Amino acid sequence: MFTDWLLSLDAWQQALVGTGFTYFMTALGAALVFFFKEIKKDILNLMLGFASGVMIAASFWSLLDPAIKQAEENGSIAWLVVSFGFGLGGLFLYIADKTLPHMHFGPNHEKEGLPSHLKRTILLVFSITLHNIPEGLAVGVAFGAANSADDPTKAVLAAVSVALGIGIQNFPEGAAVSIPLRQENLSRKKAFLYGQASGIVEPIAGIIGAILVTKVTMLLPYALAFAAGAMIYVVVEELIPEAQQTVTSRRHFAVFGVMLGFIIMMILDVALG
Repeated sequence: MFTDWLLSLDAWQQALVGTGFTYFMTALGAALVFFFKEIKKDILNLMLGFASGVMIAASFWSLLDPAIKQAEENGSIAWLVVSFGFGLGGLFLYIADKTLPHMHFGPNHEKEGLPSHLKRTILLVFSITLHNIPEGLAVGVAFGAANSADDPTKAVLAAVSVALGIGIQNFPEGAAVSIPLRQENLSRKKAFLYGQASGIVEPIAGIIGAILVTKVTMLLPYALAFAAGAMIYVVVEELIPEAQQTVTSRRHFAVFGVMLGFIIMMILDVALG
């Protein structure tokens, strides 16, 4: 049985399996560039909204709620621990956002980070790569949390739900990277390679997160909240604003995407968690 096999692995190996799936879904989405040369703005907004909804739901049910319970079990002041971790996660992404050179996919191709002479295509890939760090971390920390749980089977299933949710939203996200790169006059092959490359950071972040919380168990509630804060920062600072860069009468596509993503992730968390 798949669950039994997962339980036989170390936490970092479970994280590698989970983030390997999320990376595969990114690559699968990026492969759409071989079939489509452009993506309609409404569809892109729907995809970005969907990714936002998944990340918002995962931030609470998969990360903040377990963080609160873990902090209480440790005898800590739960609200203080979770607030600190959440704020630190947002601060980390803010600093990364201001230092790592990257370029937004919006119509103005706004640059952020330290000055760089890197190509536009590389800067665009860095933009999504930055988003994928908290996603990989969330999956890794979730599997790491299962290592010390009272009910390992239930905890592993909860971590699987996180990986499934992140993986599902990575599919349209992969397409949202590769197809615009194709519009930057890259070949289909190069656009795919750059698109899938943006997801490689997830297994790295996942393994680091899993190892960290299994070695220092007291960090677990902080790490869960940290991942949640980082994901919410990405949603509010990047995804939703980019999804809203259209005429007011058509912004409902992004809203529908958020609602759909939230519902799917909520179902996964409640059903498997």
